[in-house]
Amino acid sequence: MNCHQCQQNCHSVKQKRSWWKRLTNKYRPEPVLAVDGTIALVGTPNVGKSVLFNRLTGIYVTVSNYPGTTVEVSRGIAKIQDYRVRVIDTPGMYSLVPISEEEQVARDLLLQESLDVAIHVVDAKNLGRMLPLTFQLIEAGLPVILAVNMMDEAEQLGLKVRSEALQTELDIPVVLMSAALNRGIRELKQTIIQYLSSPSNQPLINLEVAT
Repeated sequence: MNCHQCQQNCHSVKQKRSWWKRLTNKYRPEPVLAVDGTIALVGTPNVGKSVLFNRLTGIYVTVSNYPGTTVEVSRGIAKIQDYRVRVIDTPGMYSLVPISEEEQVARDLLLQESLDVAIHVVDAKNLGRMLPLTFQLIEAGLPVILAVNMMDEAEQLGLKVRSEALQTELDIPVVLMSAALNRGIRELKQTIIQYLSSPSNQPLINLEVAT
């Protein structure tokens, strides 16, 4: 036997196996992770949804087109205490009555996914203009948390949000936050856990969390 020739053949086989391994790894489906609940981030464009999504997730994130569209939807997994929670970042929307493909996709996600919580992210500086969507989400029967984001910018303008009064009026949890500064993230996670751990899937409203 020609050892030199044999070594060359062996090396060739190893190269082929290595090429095949890289190819199969590239197209291998991502693992399906068991989760304890599903939440969706909802809101108009430019309210900090993506920043909040990045703050919550980190274990596993995917971005893909919603079936039959060119609209991208981000999905990830958040580890909150002992819970593994699926997080969906819906496309920006102004109303549950869609007038664009993005709004149609967001509406379909909200109404077709088995959601435990819909987190409506709003800009504290333009709260009045964004609350109509909050009312629509509540009227649609969705479990809603109102995340009043960008509080740092509102405070710089001298604006104040009376979270307790807002929470009482809406009868849903309200969390004041600045996701970009990591403010209010802990309080939001606590409120999410209240939803997931409540037998009726409705949290006991804690005014101390929202202040």
